[in-house]
Amino acid sequence: MNDKKVSREERRKAIERQKKTENKNKKKSPLFVWMKRIILAFVIIGLAGIVFGASLFVYYASSAPELDEELLRDPISPTIYAADGETEIPYITPENREYVNYKDIPKSMENAILATEDNRFYEHSGIDFIRLGGAVIANITGGFGSQGASTITQQVIKNSFLKNDKNLKRKAQEAYLAYKLEKKYDKKEIFEMYFNKILMSGNIYGFGTAAEYFYGKPLTELTLAESALLAGMPQSPNGYNPFTNPERAEERRNVVLSLMEQHKKITTEEKEQAQSAVLADSLVPEDQRQPQTASAEHTAFMEMMVEELEALEGDYSLDEGLTIYTTLEPYVQTKVNETMASDLFFDEKVESAMTVVNTKTGGISAVGAAREYTGDVRHNYAITKDRVVGSTVKPILGYGPAIEYLDWSTGNTVVDEPYSYDSGQEIRNVDGKFLGTMTIREALYRSRNIPAVKTLQEVGTENAEDFSKKLGLDFGDVFESSVLGSPDKNISTVEMAGAFAAFGNKGSFIEPHTIKKIVFRDGSTEQVVAPEPVQAMKDSTAYMVTDMLRDVVDVNLPGSTGKEASISGLDMAGKTGTSNYTENEFSEYNLDSSSAPDVWFAGYTTDYSISVWSGYPTRKTPIDTASNERLLAQRLFKDVMSEISSPETAQFEQPDSVTEQVIEVGSDPLKLASAFTPYSMRKSELFARGTEPNSVSQRYIVEDLATPTGLRANVSGNSAQLSWNSSESDVSFEVSVEVNGSRQVLTTSSSKSYTFNGLEDGNSYTFRVVAVNSTQRSDPASTVVRVAAAPEEPEEEPVEEPVEEPVEEPVEEPVEEPVEEPVEEPVEEESVEEPTEEEPADEPLVEEEPAVEKDPIDVPEDPTEEEESENPPANSSSNSGNENGNANDDGDGGKDEDTGNGKDSKDDNNN
Repeated sequence: MNDKKVSREERRKAIERQKKTENKNKKKSPLFVWMKRIILAFVIIGLAGIVFGASLFVYYASSAPELDEELLRDPISPTIYAADGETEIPYITPENREYVNYKDIPKSMENAILATEDNRFYEHSGIDFIRLGGAVIANITGGFGSQGASTITQQVIKNSFLKNDKNLKRKAQEAYLAYKLEKKYDKKEIFEMYFNKILMSGNIYGFGTAAEYFYGKPLTELTLAESALLAGMPQSPNGYNPFTNPERAEERRNVVLSLMEQHKKITTEEKEQAQSAVLADSLVPEDQRQPQTASAEHTAFMEMMVEELEALEGDYSLDEGLTIYTTLEPYVQTKVNETMASDLFFDEKVESAMTVVNTKTGGISAVGAAREYTGDVRHNYAITKDRVVGSTVKPILGYGPAIEYLDWSTGNTVVDEPYSYDSGQEIRNVDGKFLGTMTIREALYRSRNIPAVKTLQEVGTENAEDFSKKLGLDFGDVFESSVLGSPDKNISTVEMAGAFAAFGNKGSFIEPHTIKKIVFRDGSTEQVVAPEPVQAMKDSTAYMVTDMLRDVVDVNLPGSTGKEASISGLDMAGKTGTSNYTENEFSEYNLDSSSAPDVWFAGYTTDYSISVWSGYPTRKTPIDTASNERLLAQRLFKDVMSEISSPETAQFEQPDSVTEQVIEVGSDPLKLASAFTPYSMRKSELFARGTEPNSVSQRYIVEDLATPTGLRANVSGNSAQLSWNSSESDVSFEVSVEVNGSRQVLTTSSSKSYTFNGLEDGNSYTFRVVAVNSTQRSDPASTVVRVAAAPEEPEEEPVEEPVEEPVEEPVEEPVEEPVEEPVEEPVEEESVEEPTEEEPADEPLVEEEPAVEKDPIDVPEDPTEEEESENPPANSSSNSGNENGNANDDGDGGKDEDTGNGKDSKDDNNN
């Protein structure tokens, strides 16, 4: 019974429990369940996000850069002066700013900045979470990055270490580093960093610099309105520039003033007074403003100057407020920039670079880095060493060392002929021709390859390498082909200009440099850092090389290769250069034989040395040397040198160590030209004193031809048969006659006889015979034939004269004349004819020949002829020669009215 009751009770309770369970289940709706699940999901996601975010923050923070005090505290900008020591050159890097210490910052300026940028700066620890919350909302509604929440501390971090990117990584690193910065530095230090680091406009950094730039005065003199304008600029540096956007700048200024009032920095009255100020009244006048962005005009030079400063021995740093005196000549740099931007270039892609060096000091006056040297990625072709220099090195590796070490003259003989390297590879000239024997002067101005290689072989590669190193050039190992412009290592336009300057500076080399001296911040400590001059070669070598290189630019010299660079009236020297492609490159790039990757020109005066390179950025694109493209480097050189050179530019002065001599080309060893050396083989060349030749070339000297001997004239009727002898062979004989003061050549032949027809009564005939060949003439042999006057005129006189004269004269003459005449005639004159029979003994000398030629003038006055007219007429003949003479009289008194004419006798062919 009891078991059943228990069982019922248990069943009742069980039923009740079941009902309670069912009722409980009926109270939970599906919405509740889902809400519960959603909340739970958000919680889980939130926790996961926190974990992920924390992990990502830690990850990004771990990759953040370390705090670097040198980067946090901006350097004090250096002061840069040009070569004249007076013209200040603007420094072109972001560090161009006036550094201001915190204690020197006006309170009004600080309040304006805090009200605008970070009003709770002195309250937060690097991150303003209140401002951050507002920025988060703005970013959600307007997109990520639509509004910043960076504090001044964070801006310092961003500007010192991080890129100006709006992404989570930068924000995470910025927040982490801002926290670290606040722990390491106090608020005043951080504010000082910000004050001097912030970008104001263009290339202007820091409020101190901006005050000088926009208002022309220091911070301490700024008004409230001016301070407010500057404080508002960092949000949009170029947009709020008062010079270019005055209206926007004024609006921004007024906003800043309102913020200052809002944050209790100024009163309403101060705000309104400042807002009423006319913005333009306090700005620097337009005609006194400096370029907002540092000009790129000196960019390349400044970069080279910084590199040189860092390479100097000693602890020189640009953040120390140094005053640096440079070698830059602004006028020269301007001309270089104009040339690099000119229309001399034949297309838009071809590049060029040049360096201008002061010949006397080695200072770099200007640099042309490229046609357009701007942007973040720039390539300075002037200092690169990846282009082959070509034949510009011939005077450096070949002819200069030959003059220096081998005492060669500029007239030393070389032969342009088929030739090969020691390896057997054939050497070619650019024109494929061989010009034979020439001087090294001609070989250089014609830029012949084979003579250059031969010269290097004579000099030796060690001497060539030593000579080039003294000029500051490192070609590495020098080989036979190096002299043609293919050394082991290449050089830059800077180095080339410096090396050529030494030739124009009497052999003194000064390494090209940009800095002359440095004055430290105290204003009294200075350090001269310009390189010292080094005598790289003898002054004789320098001048002789220069004199040869003058011919390269001589427009009147056939074959000179640098005519296009010549400048009228300017004493200058220079050398061209063209590089070559390899056989593989010709094939790979599908080029023709006239293609070249580089063209060069290096030239100098006593003032400037300029080196120019032209080519394309890559070797694949060639310059066509068959066209005027090959002249680009010369034209660029001329365009600059003609503008920067003064009309008073001094000429190269020949030193006492050099002498000039006229040599015979081709003589080996060199000999002085003789009087017989053909003019085409004579050259005026230079020698180092003491090395000039002292022997005269005998190559073209020939002994004088012997005078014909035994000249005689056999008279028959109106003819005179001339004959003579000669010891010379391979000669001809020139026969001439002089009568009544008139002289004519009758014949020139190899015959030793000649017949003259046409003797006339009363005349005297002087016949001369000279032995001749292509280059010489002998002294003449001569003889005189006198023809007596006709016997008709004396017919009336036989009655009177036979009484006196036949008696007296025959007696007087034989007695007196043989005694008197030999003494009188050599001294005074030949007035008496009879002594002419004795003249041969007195006339062997050439100097006495004119005395014979005077006889026809004196004959009519000779009294003996009047006496002889009574006797039977006769023809007389006398001859003379330089060696000997014979006189022959033929007793035939014939007379001929016909004009005389000559003909060769049958013996004309006798030798």
